[in-house]
Amino acid sequence: MSTILVVEDEEILRDEIAGLLSEDGHRVLTAKDGSEGMQTFSQNSVNLVISDLHMPKMNGIELLRSCRNAGSDVPFIIMTAMGAVETAVEAMRAGAADYLMKPLSFDELLTKVARALESAELRVENKMLRRDLDRKLGPLEMVGASPILEKIRDVIRKVGPTRSSVLITGESGTGKELIARAIHSLCAAKSEPFVPVNCAAIPETLLESELFGHQKGAFTGAVNDSEGLFRSARKGTLFLDEIGDLPVSLQAKLLRVLEDKMVHPVGSSKFIPFEGRIVAATNRDLKQDAQNKKFREDLYFRLAVVEIDAPPLRARRSDIPALANYFVKKLNRDLNRQFAGIDPAAMKALVAAPWRGNIRELQNVVERAMILGTEPLLLSADVAPRETFHASVSGDTKSLKEAVSAFEQAHVRHIMAGCNQDKKLAAQQLEISIS
Repeated sequence: MSTILVVEDEEILRDEIAGLLSEDGHRVLTAKDGSEGMQTFSQNSVNLVISDLHMPKMNGIELLRSCRNAGSDVPFIIMTAMGAVETAVEAMRAGAADYLMKPLSFDELLTKVARALESAELRVENKMLRRDLDRKLGPLEMVGASPILEKIRDVIRKVGPTRSSVLITGESGTGKELIARAIHSLCAAKSEPFVPVNCAAIPETLLESELFGHQKGAFTGAVNDSEGLFRSARKGTLFLDEIGDLPVSLQAKLLRVLEDKMVHPVGSSKFIPFEGRIVAATNRDLKQDAQNKKFREDLYFRLAVVEIDAPPLRARRSDIPALANYFVKKLNRDLNRQFAGIDPAAMKALVAAPWRGNIRELQNVVERAMILGTEPLLLSADVAPRETFHASVSGDTKSLKEAVSAFEQAHVRHIMAGCNQDKKLAAQQLEISIS
């Protein structure tokens, strides 16, 4: 028997759904708004949440995100008004398993509930199988068989068992973190933590204490001791992404850690041993930055004991069909869809596309196509470039509000593409918050 939480502010509809699910053999909990739903969710073991989108205090997407932030991957089905396709897509992107349009079809509700519960059970089984598989076969889940990818796999096999520092270079979206995780999983300390850090995402004023830790009272707001990200890696791997954005003032301290294997917390007189391994990544040319005095040359050479260049997707086009099909299979589980594959003409279009955002952009295109497309196959129209899709929307609509919305979305995506999918830089150019 599964436990299902129904969150709906309309009492009559809430009771109807609860009665229907109870008759179908489920244990049902109810809440009249998102805030009460979150409280009920946190106090019970729930297998599925069915939530209205628009509610007082906390809407359905906010409830979904709160549950995800709490570490739960329980599937959500979001209910929304008929015709609100954009909000349904937003819910799916936020992590909803499925959506229902009001007025509800109770047959459709039961079908989607059964599908979501079955998919959740499969995900649990898959996690256990993958854990067993990792123990037996090891990592390197890099999809493709191109010669350039095989060379990278060969380097990873050789450097993985060592403790040497590694620098991974390449454009955004090329899978640098995946390479770092593969290196970690081949080392003797693979059971120790893998700690990813985006050096560009942490404010410069907090970066030193975040990395190296601090002592209580070291600065305003330091109410407790903090071990920092370096020590949290234990004997495992600290992955320093966007290392090229590390302030020059901290580059010397990082060099000292690499050379002495000791960490100096802010406000402390003690030096604490660091036993982990450093793997760094960047989309910048650190050699050129070193020549221009933007990056310490001695730190570059210390990081790049072994250097791996993650190639752009356009340099390994033969891998695109395998990658696209991999994403279809993965997203079938995540989105509760049942696509059999990609139409040959659509696949040809994918292989020929420029892919400025690399693998990340390809995944986003496939995901969007699976949300908006119709089973069983993804067609050429489904995988058309985003600009083409929005241009047609703005050309067909007669509503000024819809046209403005379509232009706004197209403009944001255009700026994102120009920034190589760098959200922080795009937000600065658009003069809006990164959220």
